[in-house]
Amino acid sequence: MQTRLIFLGAARNVTGSRFLLEADGARLLVDCGLHQERQLASRNWAPFPASPDTLDALLLTHAHLDHCGLVPKIVREGFRGRIYCTEATAELLRITLLDSAHIQEEDALFKKKRHQREGRVGPYPEVPLYTVRDAEACLPFLEPVKYGEQLEMPGGVKAVFRDAGHVLGSAMVTLEVKHRNGARTFLFSGDVGRVDQPILDDPAIFDRADYVIVESTYGDRLHETRERGIAQLEEAINLTVKAGGNVLVPSFALERSQEVLYYVNNLQLKGRIPRIKVFLDSPMAVNVTQVFKKHPELFDKEMRGLVRDGNSPFGFEGLNLVTTVDDSKAIAALSGSKMIVAGSGMSNAGRIKHHLANGIDDPKNTVIIVGFQAGGTLGRQIVEGAKQVRILGQMHPVRAKIIQIHGFSGHSDRDELLRWMSHIKRNPRRTFVVHGEESVTLKFAELVRSKLGWEAEAPVYRQEVLLD
Repeated sequence: MQTRLIFLGAARNVTGSRFLLEADGARLLVDCGLHQERQLASRNWAPFPASPDTLDALLLTHAHLDHCGLVPKIVREGFRGRIYCTEATAELLRITLLDSAHIQEEDALFKKKRHQREGRVGPYPEVPLYTVRDAEACLPFLEPVKYGEQLEMPGGVKAVFRDAGHVLGSAMVTLEVKHRNGARTFLFSGDVGRVDQPILDDPAIFDRADYVIVESTYGDRLHETRERGIAQLEEAINLTVKAGGNVLVPSFALERSQEVLYYVNNLQLKGRIPRIKVFLDSPMAVNVTQVFKKHPELFDKEMRGLVRDGNSPFGFEGLNLVTTVDDSKAIAALSGSKMIVAGSGMSNAGRIKHHLANGIDDPKNTVIIVGFQAGGTLGRQIVEGAKQVRILGQMHPVRAKIIQIHGFSGHSDRDELLRWMSHIKRNPRRTFVVHGEESVTLKFAELVRSKLGWEAEAPVYRQEVLLD
């Protein structure tokens, strides 16, 4: 039987990671993520392109919603296979999926009330994409695996998870498929982390692969240095405190929030910023931080040293872990400058929307953007210099200082991706560039062809590729 690879998401766009591999009668889905670009949201609501009850297994690279956030929907629609992921990812999924479902329910209710008040109908059903009950129904299907462990999939496909160095428990996945001339190896990069990223070990490298499916989120640019990012954070905090304002940080609950705490802790330990009150205002981020504490074996040498010396970034003086709605609302009334780190990272959901609604119009405040902002999101509008933005149904003038820090990215940049790929000694048969805006995937595919001499292309949504 011929092997077929079908691109069901993250094809000439950043989010919605979903790749279907059909081989020897088996149907394996790598990732099952949400599309987070506003203009692509309809794909989340549409029937899944591949009947969920025909899928034999799902392999998840990590617990970010653009890689796992559609799992409750396909389980509700009939998926009954095993869901393979690392142990840390399995623990994080219990948090991220339940949190996502809760937000889906809250947003649906909020939109319904608002639309009734405004006398209009929204573009999507005023019901949640999936519910908390749907998310809970996924959990029995989780099958935790260890890095380096070889797994036997349906159809005799052999799978191995390796450390991606992107977020806690993140993985790159190789699938070895039977072939008439031996075997073919598929390498799914997931999100490729960075060398010397704080807290985590470096990404695994590979010396061979027949087919490479590689992300390209930052495939058209170079990151600022991490040192530059730290200096930007230091300057922003000091200037905002001097002005008597607040620092607002929209941040992903998984990894980026913990990294921000890491940098703030280090700056305070070195006396480079004052000890101000820091609020991690996200039940999900608080729970994720507890998972970090449970897995010190995944920390790098520097992080293990901080913990050993009693300087953990997850328990420094002035850090407040906020979970309840009442405590979140009370932050606004507190006097003095403060730093609020809250989800979501692209400001398109969660408590950060309320904090932005309360503070984006104050020139004393600073909004620090520390992650990628997909097209169509509130965060993208803010970093692109919008003079006013719609938050919670109301227009707000943007008067706060807006700073975007690129040095904290958890994704490899253009040169880092090429360097990671260059460890493969023999040119792959084909390379597929995914997880990037269309212009970026096309540019990076051209770079792969010109710099590495590989055959590379940027597939489109729902493209099917037959492989020899």
